[in-house]
Amino acid sequence: MAVEVWSVLPTVATRVAKIALFIAVGVSLAHLLVAFGLIEKIALFSKHLTRPANLPDEVGSAIVTTAASTTAGYGMLAEFRESGRLSDRATLVAVTINTFFGFVQHIFTFYAPVLIPILGLQVGLMYVGARALIALGITLVGVLAGAVLLSGEQSVRGTVEADGGAPEPTVTADHPDTLEGKLRDAATKGYEKTRDILPRLAIIYTAVALLTANVDITRVTAAADPLADVVGLPVAAVPVIAVFALDTTNGALVIAPLIPGTFTPRQAVATMLVGGIVSFAVSTFKRSIPFQYGIWGAEFGSKVVAVNTALKVVFIGVAVALLLYGPV
Repeated sequence: MAVEVWSVLPTVATRVAKIALFIAVGVSLAHLLVAFGLIEKIALFSKHLTRPANLPDEVGSAIVTTAASTTAGYGMLAEFRESGRLSDRATLVAVTINTFFGFVQHIFTFYAPVLIPILGLQVGLMYVGARALIALGITLVGVLAGAVLLSGEQSVRGTVEADGGAPEPTVTADHPDTLEGKLRDAATKGYEKTRDILPRLAIIYTAVALLTANVDITRVTAAADPLADVVGLPVAAVPVIAVFALDTTNGALVIAPLIPGTFTPRQAVATMLVGGIVSFAVSTFKRSIPFQYGIWGAEFGSKVVAVNTALKVVFIGVAVALLLYGPV
């Protein structure tokens, strides 16, 4: 049987060009939102979360900062903890509440400009919506935990004013002051991101297109049938999950041509979420543990990692179950 090569290349070129354009525009827009401080408005309601959770109002400034920089937001919380404004228990609550706002950052910098163009509007929005609900659920658990666990702690509101004020969020600190500078910087960042991702995008998408045009993936992965049956996903989910464990973008590139057909939209989103669990397990050892230990120290950093890991795995598991077995 002849191998199909040239017939798939026009489709590949068109889709890669379209994705690259959306990435360039989306990343540029994301940097403009941050540069003009618009992302800060997303977290204006933070006080409605911190006060029911019995946290001091200044924690809201850390939440605002987390929406633009996770590292900066965690750094502010570490400062509050070290200064005595937050107990260890209150800090864990604050870190949990931060989850949704850390997710917000990725909407503008990754999900909207990169992932949705790759997956297509329907599946992309379903996946991002699922991740948003997971993050929001974890944040609400943090609020509930604060309301229950911190109700007996002494209020520390007002201490910030006495100490000279909390540090201001540095949302726009890395961006030019002038309109022309902001526009130029945003365009540069969009170009740089597209330049970095385009070679990988073209190579992987071409490889996947050639593979799906010439090979029956379900036959290649037939040995994984028992695992797929247990999870309740198509056999082709196994290699997709394996790729997701290494890189989310590559995982999306692998699964996108298989929708619809091999995967229904719900199965595709569930497969990516399962891949997210595997990816999260890998990234915990590669990035999360060194980062958290650097911010908090080994003892408290271990607690933060344990809480983050447990909550994310539980909520992702619930989301997968609802997608596969919930009502249509």
